[in-house]
Amino acid sequence: RRRRREAAEEEVEETPQEKKLRLAKQYLEELRQLGTASMLQPFSLLLASWRRQGAVLECSRAWGRVLGSPAQILLFLQVQPPDPARIRVLRGHQLPVTCLVISPDDKFIFSASKDGSLIKCKWEVDSGKRLCVVPGGKKGTEERHMGHASHVLCMAISSDGKYLATGDRNKLIMIWDAATCKRLHIFTGHRDAVSGLSFRKGTHQLYSASHDRCVKVWDVAENAYVETLFGHQDIITGLDCLSRECCVTAGGRDGTVRLWKIPEESQLVFSGHQGSIDCIQLINEEHMASGADDGSLALWGLTKKKPLALARQAHGEQDTQGLQQPFWVVAVAALRNSDLLATGSHSGSVKLWKCGEGFRKLEHLLDIPLVGFVNSLKFSAAGDFLVAGIGQEHRLGRWWRIKEAKNSICIIPLKQKNTASSPESPGSS
Repeated sequence: RRRRREAAEEEVEETPQEKKLRLAKQYLEELRQLGTASMLQPFSLLLASWRRQGAVLECSRAWGRVLGSPAQILLFLQVQPPDPARIRVLRGHQLPVTCLVISPDDKFIFSASKDGSLIKCKWEVDSGKRLCVVPGGKKGTEERHMGHASHVLCMAISSDGKYLATGDRNKLIMIWDAATCKRLHIFTGHRDAVSGLSFRKGTHQLYSASHDRCVKVWDVAENAYVETLFGHQDIITGLDCLSRECCVTAGGRDGTVRLWKIPEESQLVFSGHQGSIDCIQLINEEHMASGADDGSLALWGLTKKKPLALARQAHGEQDTQGLQQPFWVVAVAALRNSDLLATGSHSGSVKLWKCGEGFRKLEHLLDIPLVGFVNSLKFSAAGDFLVAGIGQEHRLGRWWRIKEAKNSICIIPLKQKNTASSPESPGSS
């Protein structure tokens, strides 16, 4: 009895970070016992479990000591071109889709558009069924109806799937119960369009970015404003964060990407693009990717002020009134804690990339044909599908209109195979 009581006390005293590290060591020991010759097949099955339990970073560092750099070991699986017939198209938005998120359990998709309506949750992933629609209204009527009254530009979901946040061109942030589609709060305070939202992983702390050039911090559970951060010299076009108390932002035409350290009230400034930086995504706690209207895709390390790798004209060039101009990189997504990236433009395809050579090289893997502006991209947590938000126009403006495009959501299955010659993993799709 005494031993059981002591074990229980030790378990209670274990912190979440200690639990993650313990789980990581446990998984590594299991793989060591399997032997290096047969480790590739079980690794693909364990990777999704590691991600969900937050142990990937600890595992990658430990694997790095055994096998080499963490950058080289996290993606044993190679993505194959998806069958176009298996790409599912969900229709419902009348105007261009501007943003979307996937629920942490990969069961639902939340999307929003320029029509002001929030189709909220619930596209069900398995069936493609639309489960909930929150209609919009006229400007100034937000208190009398549930939805937004202007273009919805960004959204985020908390890592426990409890809260959904949406931001619009009318300076408002709305907080929703993700399960019921019920609106809980409206946050005001930004002086221009809200263009970026992200929940800190494992918490209900929300970061928001705006065209008013500032970043705000909110406590959603307490329905409270926390603080405001200043630094960008132009509109902020995107924002992202993970578990650390910091966030990264894309600064439009000020040409900078910034890392905001919230407790220290300090920021690091990165530069490398030649045009407006329109999208940004953290890959892991040490690396991020960004895209710009000069057509470039940049790969960054958070300790270096210049890009580790830069793909110029990532989506090629277009003929604009007799001039060759690069296709803008409108959206970027990362499969968290892996080396796989996706980028979207209006070039007619989504492109998949591999971060090679220790995150110092961008390697183009394949193209997935999609017509229209790819305004938003998200990988499922397990990495078995990619979701794209498609519009006839760019999410922030009307510079071009692609009439043949369909305002829709595309679910793209990702076929994967082991790099070794072992049998196909049962976890592959």
